[in-house]
Amino acid sequence: MLKLFYITNNPEVAKIAEKSGVDRIFVDMEYIGKELRQPKGMDTVKNHHTVDDVRKIKSVLTNAELLVRVNPIHDNSAQEIEQTIQAGADVIMLPYWKTPEEVNRFLEYVDGRTKTLLLLETDEAANCVDKVINNGDFDEIYIGLNDLRISQGKNFLFELVTDGTVDELVNKFKSAHLKFGFGGVGKVGAGDLLPAENVLCEHYRLGSSMVILSRAFCDTSKTTDLSDIENAFKEGVNNNKKYEQMLAKQNEQFFEDKHKETAEIIKRIVNS
Repeated sequence: MLKLFYITNNPEVAKIAEKSGVDRIFVDMEYIGKELRQPKGMDTVKNHHTVDDVRKIKSVLTNAELLVRVNPIHDNSAQEIEQTIQAGADVIMLPYWKTPEEVNRFLEYVDGRTKTLLLLETDEAANCVDKVINNGDFDEIYIGLNDLRISQGKNFLFELVTDGTVDELVNKFKSAHLKFGFGGVGKVGAGDLLPAENVLCEHYRLGSSMVILSRAFCDTSKTTDLSDIENAFKEGVNNNKKYEQMLAKQNEQFFEDKHKETAEIIKRIVNS
């Protein structure tokens, strides 16, 4: 089964997500550079969680891991990462890296004290990922589809799943026996523009290990009642996992057919 991540700095929501089967609660401290690289009017989330949020979330978790996305490498990265570790992070994610040197600095600052997750979201990172894989002693890697598609001038983030970009990267990860994930997923049965069913099929086709639950799964800026949030998580996680159980029984032809279907859906989305 895929490891499920959910982004929140709300302790009550974190407890609900953990109880419902979410494997990692995701505190998002990244803010440096996001305003510049993600154009105004684009439907993206720009969180600005803090080290205090890391402490608060850590204090309520009993089973789920605490994942923290820090900022890209900058002058105060060593201090930021140290504070994040001291606050209780189990996994630290490095976003928007472009060189092996930045990855090496990140790994030096963490110094093996938490799991490390690299977020690949630039063409520069894709171009040097072979060297990073060969040099780096990191644990996992994740493809950030939104920033990567911006980097490539694409209109829709899931284009990268059907144009060969993700496949090429994944082949490198698998050759190195790296655990990986990509993108985000909503709820099975929700009728999204690109259905969660198709997204989950792509994860299984490629051999992914993890996925972020997107705003489409549960948008707590719109759904604020805790009982409604609890119901959304309980139903959503249960339905997604049931669909995964079905996928685990399918053969290669099934996934080839679904991949073609997904490509057609994405083509229609891009053309519209």
